[in-house]
Amino acid sequence: MSVQDQIYLTTEEAAGYLRLKERKLYDLVASGGVPCTKVSGKWLFPRAALDRWLEAGLSRPEGMQPVSPPPIIGGSHDSLLEVAVRDSGCGLALLAEGSQAGLDRLVRGEVAIAAIHLHATPDDDGANPAAVMAESGLHDAVVIGFARREQGLLVAPGNPLRLTGIAAAVEKQARFARRQKGAGAQLLLESLMAREAVPSQAMVLAEGICATGQDLALTIRTGRADCGIASRAIASAFGLDVLPLVWEHVDLVMRRRTYFEPAAQSLLGWMRGTAMAARARELGGYDLSRSGAVRLNR
Repeated sequence: MSVQDQIYLTTEEAAGYLRLKERKLYDLVASGGVPCTKVSGKWLFPRAALDRWLEAGLSRPEGMQPVSPPPIIGGSHDSLLEVAVRDSGCGLALLAEGSQAGLDRLVRGEVAIAAIHLHATPDDDGANPAAVMAESGLHDAVVIGFARREQGLLVAPGNPLRLTGIAAAVEKQARFARRQKGAGAQLLLESLMAREAVPSQAMVLAEGICATGQDLALTIRTGRADCGIASRAIASAFGLDVLPLVWEHVDLVMRRRTYFEPAAQSLLGWMRGTAMAARARELGGYDLSRSGAVRLNR
């Protein structure tokens, strides 16, 4: 089988494919500069990912334009972002799959913008820019602050189990609604549990995975779960109580060329107007002090 027919390449094959010495390839692996994975102590290199990595660093002659990604915002669902996309008339569609999924799609050129709220630790304001910096395929990325929002532990109206936080919820065997792996809310839950030394095996998990914060709120509202992490705006929309946990950054990640395109400029223009502030007050749980600010320009 030729290299062109293989999905994963060995170190020797990848070095030959990239026309590099193996030592240089190992240096790139050590610095996180090349897409790869380790299986049973052996490095493997996805050939398609290597192709995208090469194309991302391609120097293009003047007048040669890269293929534009589809006009989609992937990643995290956010109530205010949903309003912004609709009311700005930007023409972008929303694909809510979770923060990491959106970032992965941006790297692959499957979305124009990724909405992310990632967590290394609960109070880490730099998690989003750090995640973008770690992506070698996003060497030309811009991170724009959309809003800070309040995340909390959502519970049924009146808080019938008298929960006071995550540790208490685990101790009382409350059923937790879960988000998918890589979703910002799930990463936040995991980081909070680690900070409070709550063992994950002690949690009681509600059946199924919630694709969005709205799905999670509905699961609690219908009695299929007792609690779960989502934004204050979601809690208000579904008539749920919320125990405040943290304020987090929701950021928009795009390539520099996307930033200057009409769709992105329409969205950013709406964000600078008075309508966004008004809608944020209506939804509740938003801080717009850094909305529109450039948080990273690679």
